[in-house]
Amino acid sequence: MRFSSLILKNLTRRRFRTILTLSALSTAIAAVVALLGIARGFTKSFAEVYSAHDVDVVVSRQGSADRLSSSVDLGFVAKIEAIDEVDRAAGVLLETLSFEEQGVYGVPSMGIAPESWLLRDYRLAAGGSLPTEEPKTLLLGVHLAERMKLAPGDSVDLFEEKYRVAGVFESPSTWENGSMILPLAQLQSLTDRAGQVTYINVVLRRPVTSGQASETIQAIEKLDPKLLALATEDFVKTDTRMRLSSAMAWMTSAVAIFIGAIGTLNTMMTSVLERTREIGILRAIGWPRRRVVTMILAESCAIAFIASVIGGGLAIVGTWALSQAPAAKGILSPSIDAIILAEGVVLALVIGVLGALLPAWRAARLQPTEAFRDVV
Repeated sequence: MRFSSLILKNLTRRRFRTILTLSALSTAIAAVVALLGIARGFTKSFAEVYSAHDVDVVVSRQGSADRLSSSVDLGFVAKIEAIDEVDRAAGVLLETLSFEEQGVYGVPSMGIAPESWLLRDYRLAAGGSLPTEEPKTLLLGVHLAERMKLAPGDSVDLFEEKYRVAGVFESPSTWENGSMILPLAQLQSLTDRAGQVTYINVVLRRPVTSGQASETIQAIEKLDPKLLALATEDFVKTDTRMRLSSAMAWMTSAVAIFIGAIGTLNTMMTSVLERTREIGILRAIGWPRRRVVTMILAESCAIAFIASVIGGGLAIVGTWALSQAPAAKGILSPSIDAIILAEGVVLALVIGVLGALLPAWRAARLQPTEAFRDVV
């Protein structure tokens, strides 16, 4: 019998136990891949908020614990646009509002001036843009409009006042598709933040070079020491929410990995104990310890690899189904790519090796006489 055939036979000998181990390990890998995919999708969707508008630099307030709740004077927009390398700039006010009568809470809301160039980058799926002469209007992201069952021309209550839905927009960012846009002055009035924005989007003159971006960032920060100017990629990467989502995904994944390793250890240890006589015979006919260790590790890694394939498939199907749920649509946009799937395979193999080390060490220490100890 070939070495590979022996490994396959050992795995199929106790089929029910192997299936249980595969199920547990597949679930752990599915959890890891799904969580990493959700965190990656969250970051990607957040980055698309800026890439959709070709934003090169984002300006917020220096020292803000949460940059998305920072406060910058709107007057800096004109000063930033006066810098030579700046093509255009626009302020955005971010808030979280709720439609209590509809039972929809925590809606991301963006205050943008009706004449701003930012609005040109949104594709209108229905209706028109924000009218300059009508303050109590708003635009709904396509997913939010679907969730609230609203169309252009409908009215909705906000702070006990009627607002008309001017249009429904679509964005490359899932986060924006679940948000709404109000006239900047109106949102400033609603939130008592007159003359303030959360951050300022800055687009540089094309073509953009790294040196040009660095010089512009320095020029912006010279306007006022309270300003923090960051390249878009750095702004997204260092954001508190993005870092927390990634950290939580890995922390939860660590628990899943630990549970998977314990399950694999239990299975492989039981397998070695049941095959004490068989392993002893293999040692008696000349198998070196290295070959015994390789057999145990190969069995464990085979289970882990199969589990990684099953787990990756479960994660893709599960996160897709979750993203289609009404409560998550427009909020959750998993991004499970080849890199994350490869990470899942590597983690599974690490679990397989860790779970098999102790059983392999025990199997290697068996003496040939163990095979005949209980023989009468």
